[in-house]
Amino acid sequence: MVLDNGTPKVIANPKPDTATVIDLGAKPPKVVAEIDVPGSVVGPPLSVAVSRDGSVAYVASAMKIDAKDPTKQEADDRIAIIDLKASPPKVVGQIQAGKAPSGLSISPDGRLLAVANRNEGSVSLYALSGKEARELTKLTVGKETSMPSHVAFTPDGKTALVSMYGDNTVKVLKVDGEKLEDAKREISVGTRPYPVVVHPSGKMAVVANVGRGTGDVDTLTIIDLTKNPARTVAWVDLGYETPEGMMLSPDGKWCGVVLHNGTGRAKDSPFYHPSGRLVIYKVDGTRLTKAAEAPIGHWSQGIAFSRDGKTIVVQNMMEENATVFRWDGVKLIDTKQPIKLGGGGAAIRTAGGL
Repeated sequence: MVLDNGTPKVIANPKPDTATVIDLGAKPPKVVAEIDVPGSVVGPPLSVAVSRDGSVAYVASAMKIDAKDPTKQEADDRIAIIDLKASPPKVVGQIQAGKAPSGLSISPDGRLLAVANRNEGSVSLYALSGKEARELTKLTVGKETSMPSHVAFTPDGKTALVSMYGDNTVKVLKVDGEKLEDAKREISVGTRPYPVVVHPSGKMAVVANVGRGTGDVDTLTIIDLTKNPARTVAWVDLGYETPEGMMLSPDGKWCGVVLHNGTGRAKDSPFYHPSGRLVIYKVDGTRLTKAAEAPIGHWSQGIAFSRDGKTIVVQNMMEENATVFRWDGVKLIDTKQPIKLGGGGAAIRTAGGL
């Protein structure tokens, strides 16, 4: 897809979607490989997951070109399994998920994969073994209009949080071995919650609410997981609209938020701006304090921290690249060495990350 002066359009006869493998430990980060993998800009930027040892990746494709009308899209159901240790990395399998598989996560012990099926109101759970995935269950968590968009595990692996985009809630699920159950707890968050990230301590979670796309300032919601039941305890006024991407640093000290800031709108819109914003917050318990911000590209999507937290990468959909920042805890410094991608970057995740 492309944006034509603020209007999303499906490209006629597009080139294949791709997955880019990036070495974030290199200075500057470098592209290791790029392979053909079905993907989609629809769905949160956490529509890819990587095993903690960096050996396998799972890439969800929420939408595909409509077989009856190539100017439109229809729900896809594919998740590609990529062997990252192969030389070069390659697709070695495929999972048939529900309608429009979107945000997904691997359990902390690496044994489970949970997938939010955005167009059918369900979450699928798979058992992982090497490069194999076996479906365990598909749990209905709402209606089709509930649009579950991302699912995240707590560090102990016993709980999963699902952002319910259409219901403005986060649903709590119980994970018991290979069983997935509704915990009968819905947490009120902001308007249209999208990515959910659980702090490495397991004490809190952050939810980015993308809002209604009406030019108004959007928010983050802070969930206190130490309370019984878990509940919303704080809000963060982001100062800009549409927090598409959001991620915590591996040590949990920082929260990075990618905001469209109207960059995908028509240029004559009163809400149009020539650049998006990357905003970094310091995390102190359940309090987030703004620490820095910097301009980014247009229709920007996901964010990733390097393992040491000193490199931050932000995907720019329209520029088909990723901006690389240095972060020292005080200043965000654009390295002016963007990573060229094979298309519009729509999702990103790191090995060993959250």
